[in-house]
Amino acid sequence: MRPSVALDLKRAAVREAVNRFHTANPRIFGSVLYGVDRDGSDLDLLVDALPGATLFDLGGLQAELEALLGVRVDVLTPGDLPAKFRQQVLVEAQPI
Repeated sequence: MRPSVALDLKRAAVREAVNRFHTANPRIFGSVLYGVDRDGSDLDLLVDALPGATLFDLGGLQAELEALLGVRVDVLTPGDLPAKFRQQVLVEAQPI
């Protein structure tokens, strides 16, 4: 299944998961944003880590979303993005 289709089917559940793992402001970027995702693509998700969030929260969110959606998910914070394209991603990323 295309990640964009999986996300459309379970958008509310994704938002709920984001809130449970000490993160906020979920946004998509990459192939799903541009409408060029296909079977086997991953979902690129940008989130803001809330105070007290740990790597376990980010990893737990990634694992839960992969199980929920049935696709690979990359969960990143703005600080995880390489500096050379961070600003572009931050400007273009769209809320879920």
